[in-house]
Amino acid sequence: MERRRIDDCEPGPVPSPRPLDRFGFVKQERSSSPERVIKSKSTTEFEREERRVRKWRKMIGVGGSDWKHYVRRKPHVVKRRIRKGIPDCLRGLVWQLISGSRDLLLMNPGVYEQLVIYETSASELDIIRDISRTFPSHVFFQQRHGPGQRSLYNVLKAYSVYDRDVGYVQGMGFLAGLLLLYMSEEDAFWLMVALLKGAVHAPMEGLYQVGLPLVQQYLFQFDQLVREYLPKLGEHFTQEMINPSMYASQWFITVFSYSFPFHLALRIWDVFLFEGVKIVFKVGLALLKYCHDDLVKLPFEKLIHALRNFPEDAMDPDTAFEGMGNINKRSFEQMEIPWLSSS
Repeated sequence: MERRRIDDCEPGPVPSPRPLDRFGFVKQERSSSPERVIKSKSTTEFEREERRVRKWRKMIGVGGSDWKHYVRRKPHVVKRRIRKGIPDCLRGLVWQLISGSRDLLLMNPGVYEQLVIYETSASELDIIRDISRTFPSHVFFQQRHGPGQRSLYNVLKAYSVYDRDVGYVQGMGFLAGLLLLYMSEEDAFWLMVALLKGAVHAPMEGLYQVGLPLVQQYLFQFDQLVREYLPKLGEHFTQEMINPSMYASQWFITVFSYSFPFHLALRIWDVFLFEGVKIVFKVGLALLKYCHDDLVKLPFEKLIHALRNFPEDAMDPDTAFEGMGNINKRSFEQMEIPWLSSS
């Protein structure tokens, strides 16, 4: 099996004729990327980052051996550190520990290879058609029939066989693609199983079943939250005949991994895997709140464009998370939105 791993805290350069950002995406011309901030880090900041990595290594133990014990003893410390962002060099391992996928893999030896090598899927042609549309600007997935595209195909095909009720739905590729940048095919497959089948949180498979029932439910609930927390904007949406399906469907289907800046998507995924789907609601509301004063002035066409193209300052992870502060647990409970009991 092809394997894509990030084992070192300072990954080496990836050969490419075009300049890449630190995540492996082709840099856009005239882009004011966060790379400029990263490159200008002082020695003190790098030392601080190294100390943070050491804390995380101590917290998770060798190969994750201490993780469950630490989470039980100090759940609030874990939550706070995850909100600040998991060190990139440890992200793949920590995601597997948080999601419960590591346990699934250990309980099912050989299952992934069986699905990939010996089973056939009714979705194979659909998967092949969509492969090149998944993170097309990332060096790992750019080569036609290259290792990245083969790994992506294998994971999606295996899942479509494993869960024939869901099969394959466009959008699942962004979940698998993001995971493959931080772990092996088999690890990515079992993390998808953990998410869709609900190893830790409420199962996500309803996002991809026929009719997308869970998407419809979440969009309805999101609309109600907008009207509760941002009533002026909610009224403006009504006047302009805007509903969440016009701009927020991909937020839930791909957990912000489609079209959002990758550094923001990663920080959201850190929290999402630990706290559950509530983070999608909260980040969405925080984005609307941040742009509220501009959005309430826009007519339909400009409003749709703005909702699909938030300004760069709104996309800063710390800004987005700060904007979540006044969204309380009771509103989610009243709407029966899944909420982790330790939150």
